[in-house]
Formats: sequence, C-alpha cells, structure tokens
Amino acid sequence: MSDQNKKPSERKPLRAVRARTSGRGIAEQVRALVTPVADELGYTIWEVEYVKEGADYILRITIDSEAGITIDDCERMTHAVNPVIDAADPIEEAYLLEISSPGIECDLTRDEHFAVCAGERVEVRLFAPVDGSRVWTGVLEGLDPEGNVAVEVAGNRRTFARRDIAKIRTVFEF
Repeated sequence: MSDQNKKPSERKPLRAVRARTSGRGIAEQVRALVTPVADELGYTIWEVEYVKEGADYILRITIDSEAGITIDDCERMTHAVNPVIDAADPIEEAYLLEISSPGIECDLTRDEHFAVCAGERVEVRLFAPVDGSRVWTGVLEGLDPEGNVAVEVAGNRRTFARRDIAKIRTVFEF
C-alpha cells in the first residue's frame, strides 16, 4: 500500500528539508556583505557569482579598481572577506572562494558595467538572429533611456533589448 493511501498516523514522516536559496540569491546576499569591505580596501565589486561547476560549489567575487587588480589585491580581499562571510554564514554547503579581477575581456551584466565600459569594443551575442546575425561587434555607447544596449556597429547605431542578449562582453584585439 502506498503512503498516500495510508492514514496520516501510518505514513512515514517526511524528511525536513531546509529551504535553499538560489545561487543568484546567495550571490546578492554575499554582495551586500562584501561591498563595504571592498569599499574600505579601495576596490569595487564587479560581480559576485555562486555556481556549481562539476562537483564543486564556487563563490566567485570579482573586484576592480582604477589602478587595476594584482594577485596581492586578490589575497588582501580574500583575507578581509573570509571572516565576514563566515560570520554571516549565507551558504549551506561547502564551497570554494575565488577572488579575481574582471580581466581584459569581461562580461557586462549590471547597469554600472555599461557605464564603465562605454567606448570599449564589445561582442553582443543574441538569443535569436537580428537582420540575419546572432553576433554583433562594435563600440559600446551604453544604455539608452529605456535600458536597451546601444552599440555602434560599422558606423551605425544599433540597439538591442537586454532580454534579447544572451551575453555581452568586452573584446580586446591583440
């Protein structure tokens, strides 16, 4: 006889399951925790991601500064944020902490990224083709008043709705 056909007193107890916050929710919690630490050290938080890669959960914090980021900056930030994150304990499972710089080619995901990277060369990858192409490369103008991404492509201004963009990143030509 299945559990659903039994009286409530005869059913096996359900295992209590702790509600799990999504990776995005954890990333936003961690961003709120570490932003004051980064500010104090002279860094800005570029991105915070909480992802599963293979068997590992990774908390990836990307920092930037006007002077750029060195390995020493990453180490300094690691030592500063570890106790803050540990005290708040926003992550249930074991994870690896990575602190890095955005690099010369970086994804643009937040409104402030578009302002900081205006004038830089970008590659826009779309979910569906526009005028026969899913990939557009040009110079980022920024966000227009409606929040669309404006890019100058071959001398012409193109705008792309954010919801249509699969990925947009800066492109460095060697």
